[in-house]
Amino acid sequence: MADLKDKGYKTIYEGGEGEIVEKKSRFIATVRPVETEEEAVAFINEMKKKYWDARHNCSAFVIGERQELTRCSDDGEPAQTAGRPMLDVLLKEGITNVAVVVTRYFGGVLLGSGGLVRAYQSAVCAGLLASKIVEKRQGRILLVSTDYHGVGKLQYLFGQENIRILDSEYAADVKMKVLVPMGEKERIEKEITEQTCGTAGMEWLDLVMYGEIDKEILLF
Repeated sequence: MADLKDKGYKTIYEGGEGEIVEKKSRFIATVRPVETEEEAVAFINEMKKKYWDARHNCSAFVIGERQELTRCSDDGEPAQTAGRPMLDVLLKEGITNVAVVVTRYFGGVLLGSGGLVRAYQSAVCAGLLASKIVEKRQGRILLVSTDYHGVGKLQYLFGQENIRILDSEYAADVKMKVLVPMGEKERIEKEITEQTCGTAGMEWLDLVMYGEIDKEILLF
């Protein structure tokens, strides 16, 4: 599991809603982050109540960092024309801990099996486009202490290595909390030591999961 976390996995930070129209049928895709099968089932039931007058509320969800748990439902559409194609989109995009319901209001024109598959998959894509997707990675917080002579060198180093400075404290010396991706621990330690000629203090703190949304680092 550690190697997967090092690589990161994609999930939904904020769900969204997308809609397409195909031959007068409306397909409304609602996407939501979920952590458990119970949450996914509750969400699907919620959408069925919200869109109680729709012809179909087809669904798919994926849970687990390795996408271990998957479920899908055609909800009355011909077999393999809705739920499975929807699930295939989520799996292909590599997204997990996500559920999607595509609500169909029938427009009176039959789409055929191929048309249904394309419509449901297009709706899921529209829903994902309306959502915020984040790639979660595992990292560790490093507290670095240095005198004022080392500040500029460390700031340059962190900028070059794309190491985010989370917090800085300027007193008798300077303390910086930085976020280091897993797998970079030894290399970054060595770089800091070289840049400061061994004068910087280092203390490894919490293991965290983190992601980036709109250039802002989020800790989970």
